[in-house]
Amino acid sequence: MRFIIINRVINLCKKVLAKGTKSAAKIDFASPQILTREQHPISRKQLSANALKVMYRLNNNGFEAYLVGGGVRDILLGLQPKDFDIATNATPEQIKSLFRNCRLIGRRFRLAHIVFGREIIEVATFRGHHDSEGKKEKCQKVSKQSEHGMLLRDNIYGTIEEDAERRDFTINALYYSVADFKVYDFANGVKDIQDRTIQLIGDPETRYREDPVRMLRAIRFATKLDMSIAKATEKPIHELAPLLNNIPPARMFEEFNKMFLSGKATENFAQLRHYNLFEHFFPIVERTLNDESEPYLSALVAKALFNTDDRINRDKRVTPAFLFAVMLWYPLQTLAKRLREDTQLTPQDAFFAAYSEIMSEQQQSIAIPKRFQAVIKDIWMLQDKLSKREGKRAFKTLEHPKFRAGYDFLLLLAEVEQQNERSKLSELAKWWTDFQSSNFDTQQLMVKSVGKSGAPRRSTRKRRRTRTSSPKGTSTN
Repeated sequence: MRFIIINRVINLCKKVLAKGTKSAAKIDFASPQILTREQHPISRKQLSANALKVMYRLNNNGFEAYLVGGGVRDILLGLQPKDFDIATNATPEQIKSLFRNCRLIGRRFRLAHIVFGREIIEVATFRGHHDSEGKKEKCQKVSKQSEHGMLLRDNIYGTIEEDAERRDFTINALYYSVADFKVYDFANGVKDIQDRTIQLIGDPETRYREDPVRMLRAIRFATKLDMSIAKATEKPIHELAPLLNNIPPARMFEEFNKMFLSGKATENFAQLRHYNLFEHFFPIVERTLNDESEPYLSALVAKALFNTDDRINRDKRVTPAFLFAVMLWYPLQTLAKRLREDTQLTPQDAFFAAYSEIMSEQQQSIAIPKRFQAVIKDIWMLQDKLSKREGKRAFKTLEHPKFRAGYDFLLLLAEVEQQNERSKLSELAKWWTDFQSSNFDTQQLMVKSVGKSGAPRRSTRKRRRTRTSSPKGTSTN
C-alpha cells in the first residue's frame, strides 16, 4: 500500500514538475509549486484531531496556518507522521491569547506548545531574514550569532516565503493548508522526495555554521527515510564536524536520543563514524575504538545497537542509560585497572575513582540526566554483585531494583566475550538464567554448590586459647 501511495505521488507530481523545473542552485521562493487536492494523497483523516483544531482556530481568527515539514513529508512518503508541527503568521503572544492550554518555550527559537493531554502540537511563527529591510535594527535585540556563525537567538518573523527559505532541507519546505487543501512546495521538496535525496536549502556551509546540528539531521533523515545525502550537502560535513563542540551538552543529549533510540541506531552509528561526528558524542569511546585497546568494544556496541533497534521496532521499552553503560564499560574497565596498578587502590575504590573520571569527561559532551546516571552506575555495580553468589548474596542481588538491566548487560558481555577462554561470563550468565527460573529449594542448592566449587572459604572458627597450668600452690591472679 505504501508503494502504491508513493507511486501515485510521483506520477501526479511529474505533471506539476513538467511545467517548469527550477534549478537546485537557485530557487524562486515567491513562486511555489502548488499541488491541488487531486494531486496529492493528504487527507484530514490522516492528521491529528488536535492539529486540525489548532489550524482551524487560527484560520477562523484571521491567521494563516499550515501543517509543515515532517508531517507533510511523511504522508507523501506513505508513512504515518509522529509529530504534527504547524507554521503560522501569528506571533507567539497572539497564539497564546487564542489557546488557554498554550505555553511559550525556547530562547533561541520562540515556540508555542499547545498541550492536549499527552499530545503537544508545536506552533512556530514564520521566520524572517535577518537582513530584510526594516529588520536590521530589530535584529540586534532578538537575533544573535556566535563568532562561528551559529544562531544563538533567532526571533525574526516574516512571511511564508521567507519561512520556507529558512527551513533546513527541501523536503521540509512543504506546507499543507486546511483552508484550500493544497500543498505548497517552495524548494522542489516533492522532486527530492521523488529522487530520495536529502538536500539543504541555501549554501551548505553557511547553513551548517548557523546550526551544526543540521549535520546530524541530514544523517538522521537519510537513514530514517532510506534516502541519500546530496553531494553538495554532504561535502562540508567532514570539515565542519568540529563545530559540534559548540553545541550545549543538554542539546546533544536530545540528539543522542533521536539518533540512537529511533530504531535506526546501527545505521546512524556507522554514518556518524564515517563523517567523524561520533567523537563529539563519545570522545573517549572513539579514541578506544581507534587504538583498538579493547578488542570487544566494537562487538559490544554493535550488538547493543542491534538489540536496541529490534526492541524499538517491536514496540518494547528501552532506556538511554543502558546504551551509555555499553558505550563506556570497557573504557571504565581500562581506567580502573590502570588506577589499581598505579595507586594500589582496592578494586572498589578504583571503580568509584574511574566512574567519577569517566562520567565527568562524558558530561562535557552529553549532559546525561542524574536519573540515568544512577541507572548506569547500578548496571555497572551489579556486574560485581552478579559474580558473588555465596550465602544470601544471590537472593539479595535478585531483589535489586535494577537486576534485570544488570542481568541483560551480563548476557550481552557473555555473548561478545564467548571466544575468550579466560572469561567465565558465559558460565555465570547461564547460572543466573537457571537461578531465576528455579524454585526456592533448587536455588538454595545452587547457592551451596557455588560455595563448594568456589575458592576455599576462610575459616571463621575461633581458635581456643590454651591455658597453661600453674604450679601447685601459686595463684594465677
